[in-house]
Amino acid sequence: MLELYNFPQSTCSQKVRLVLAEKGLAFTDRRLNAARGEHLTPEYLRLNPNGVVPTLIHDGDPIIDSSVINEYLDEVFPAVPLRPAEPKARARMRAWRQYIDEVPTPAIRPPSFNFFIVQNYAGMSDGQFAALAERLPLRKHFYQRMGRGGFGEADIAEAIEKLEASLRRMEAALAEGPWLNGGDYSLADVSITPTIVRMEDLGLAHRWDDKKHVAGWYERVQMRPAFAATYYPGARVVGPTC
Repeated sequence: MLELYNFPQSTCSQKVRLVLAEKGLAFTDRRLNAARGEHLTPEYLRLNPNGVVPTLIHDGDPIIDSSVINEYLDEVFPAVPLRPAEPKARARMRAWRQYIDEVPTPAIRPPSFNFFIVQNYAGMSDGQFAALAERLPLRKHFYQRMGRGGFGEADIAEAIEKLEASLRRMEAALAEGPWLNGGDYSLADVSITPTIVRMEDLGLAHRWDDKKHVAGWYERVQMRPAFAATYYPGARVVGPTC
């Protein structure tokens, strides 16, 4: 019934794998090879015209965008709910999800790409890299800003500032409950988990040394069985301290 086209190390792919694991849903794991451009083939672009991962296939129909996919999964497979039943609590969860999509999720990309994506283009000429960027339906301008040499100091500083702001917001919320939205684990926690994992992988875990509630939340997240299922060998990266 379910197929997931994804990259092992993609934070957005990890968001959906977390939900599938939390719900105990069996799926066919379609791992694409980014280096070979398998997300830009005509066949894949017919499923996802954005040319990014993940894409969920349910009974032959594609569902795209990780946040949309996760809400869809929670609607279609309501066992083990990951959204509050009460409307105001659900609205607060969605506000968290929106903030996460707009602030920390894009902020983690520049340091991530500098560490383990830019090296793939070292052998390209400027012209070849420009041609590659032109092929990207959703990420053309992101790649043009990055360039073959990676993001500059100003871009990285901005990214770190936004990640710090996200941690402060998390710390304040988690002082009121064990999870971001209060007493129950939800899609809000799912949405931020891959960013926090990536921060740790990039040597940024010290950024929450003075945030005991974030540290405790991350310990609880890692104890959930879905975490180990999502972060199988090869799904994480290890980088320098930023």
